[in-house]
Amino acid sequence: MDIHPCGSAPSRRVPAEWFTGTVWQDPIIEAPAPARVRSSFVRFEPGARTNWHTHPLGQTLCVTSGIGRVQVWGGRAREIRAGDVVWIPPNEKHWHGAGPTTVMVHIAIQEALDGKHVEWLEKVSDEQYRAAVT
Repeated sequence: MDIHPCGSAPSRRVPAEWFTGTVWQDPIIEAPAPARVRSSFVRFEPGARTNWHTHPLGQTLCVTSGIGRVQVWGGRAREIRAGDVVWIPPNEKHWHGAGPTTVMVHIAIQEALDGKHVEWLEKVSDEQYRAAVT
């Protein structure tokens, strides 16, 4: 068993090449092999969001605070709120982030396949982000 004390892994600002706006990540776990799970708290400032991306084995998002948005390729953006849980199937192109005026924090959980847990794609345009939300 390993216990990782609070604060033992510093917060890090995520790379601008994969995100728009200010986004902070606090790691929860990157389990050693043969486990494949990776998880972190992710804090999106208002308007911040991921690029379009996929996960080879899918992803679960547990929204812990705020109001955000999530969208799958070809679908409409949907609002997500604290307490919502979102399952994104394997290889489904999607993005997620904060609403335009609110911070959103979620726990992101995904597994790696052959050592890879995400495939980063193009930026979400401002037009895509501002499109009507259901």
